[in-house]
Amino acid sequence: MEEGTAKREGRLTLVLALATLIAAFGSSFQYGYNVAAINSPSQLMKEFYNETYYDRKTYYLTDFNLTLLWSLSVSMFPFGGLIGSLMVGFLVNKFGRKGTLLLNNFFSIVPAVLMGSSEAARSFEMIIVARLLVGICAGLSSNVVPMYLGELAPKNLRGALGVVPQLFITVGILTAQILGLRSVLANQKGWPILLGVTGVPAALQLLLLPFFPESPRYLLVQKKNQAAARKALRRVRGWDYVEDEMEEIQLEAEAEKAAGFISVVKLFRIRSLRWQLISIIVLMGGQQLSGVNAIYYYADEIYEKAGVSKDNVQYATAGTGAVNMAITILAVFVVELLGRRILLLLGFSICFCACCVLTVALVLQTTVSWMPYLSIVCVLTYVIGHALGPSPIPALIITEIFLQSSRSSAFMVGGSVHWLCNFAVGLLFPFIQGGLGPYSFVIFAGVCFLTATFVFLVVPETKSKTFMEINLAFAKMNNVSEVYPEQEELREFPEERKKLPEEMELPEEMELPGERKELPDKLRSVSEELQAVSEGLRELPEKLKSVSEELKAVSEALQAVAEELPEEPKQLPPSTVRL
Repeated sequence: MEEGTAKREGRLTLVLALATLIAAFGSSFQYGYNVAAINSPSQLMKEFYNETYYDRKTYYLTDFNLTLLWSLSVSMFPFGGLIGSLMVGFLVNKFGRKGTLLLNNFFSIVPAVLMGSSEAARSFEMIIVARLLVGICAGLSSNVVPMYLGELAPKNLRGALGVVPQLFITVGILTAQILGLRSVLANQKGWPILLGVTGVPAALQLLLLPFFPESPRYLLVQKKNQAAARKALRRVRGWDYVEDEMEEIQLEAEAEKAAGFISVVKLFRIRSLRWQLISIIVLMGGQQLSGVNAIYYYADEIYEKAGVSKDNVQYATAGTGAVNMAITILAVFVVELLGRRILLLLGFSICFCACCVLTVALVLQTTVSWMPYLSIVCVLTYVIGHALGPSPIPALIITEIFLQSSRSSAFMVGGSVHWLCNFAVGLLFPFIQGGLGPYSFVIFAGVCFLTATFVFLVVPETKSKTFMEINLAFAKMNNVSEVYPEQEELREFPEERKKLPEEMELPEEMELPGERKELPDKLRSVSEELQAVSEGLRELPEKLKSVSEELKAVSEALQAVAEELPEEPKQLPPSTVRL
């Protein structure tokens, strides 16, 4: 095999491209779709809730109870997302990355059937339960898809393929906005179909994904199956020589062997992973607390203030979704050109500026005639900035800055922060908006500024680097010399407990991983004594021969004494005999 063949860069093969599309469309698409699908038919669904309750009780729900039921329907989605994030670690280690995605389709197909048949069954409870289940689906997919694609991709395409899940989230949002037009499915007969469409991508993924390979890293590092890992690598790379990449994965496998599985609790305790953990918490928190949900909340009002009629606001909202998707497509192509760090800094900086200007525009929109138009520009600018970096990059960063032994736990932490912040914004923003009004965007501007500052000071560039190279960079930040967590834990013990007793020291000929142990003087002296004993044993037959001759002489002397005794011994008196 020629060396040039071994060093060639990975390319987007047909198998890799199709695996990416099927995984992202079947899972990430549903996340975006279910975020937006419930918005357009909200008034129709509230009427259904009220009429269903009337059919049962012969009286209508109070305004408070109706609002409570609707809030429960909406909030079940992020709550389910949190549950799904907490399930990630167990499922991906038990069933693999691809296996978890296949299992996750249960949490999409079942709720699709429930929501699609809820009106016929006259049950709003079915919608609430379905929103919880589809939230679990979103929580799993938002973590597992980036993990799966990040482990399938070669390092030179890892960034581009890592952004694809976010791209399909935006495609899902835009699809829901288009199907949610009143002229399409957001009407009295069509809204159950609008909610049930989410099962279609899941069914396609369930049929097609089994034909594609599992993550080679999972197969080698966790299942210890070199043959299956090599076969999977050959399929996704499109050539037979994959030994260099197998060696790189094997290096990670050695770290896995030394560290073992790192749980969430252990993740918080290990010093060598400290800055990686802080980074994902800050990035995931910054992503959700930077005001993206508030921007969409305000968008309809901003469009109306600018003169867009209520009937046409839905088209303006869909236009915003199209901008979001277009910029995410751009991010797919520039992430390997500019790098992750630049996109994060650029994105959060744009969002910071947009929030500041939007605050001024909202305050002055009733006094200055052209301010509503400036508000629209700020909304679109914010969407562009968020789609460039804060939306797609954090999940990609989690994949890159953790090794196999800690990656699933890291996604659990990152996913939990994501959904908790999502839930908190949805719960608290109405109160913040009621108290501060347009000045609420000052808070979001502050979050964007602080997150950008953190990225500038802490987060390194990970473009075109192996997972081990990235972790070595973080090892320096964590003030440790190696990336193996268990060795770092060992360094926290007192010096006298880190050394083996002198009697247990190893000779020079034996090696421990990463270092040699010198033979102590005491063992040298023991070795010399044993050698002396060995030489003594060699002389033992000669000594035994001389002892044998001496014993023979003693035996002859005793025989001569016996011959000198009388032939018949003197009889003792009977009285002296004792029985």
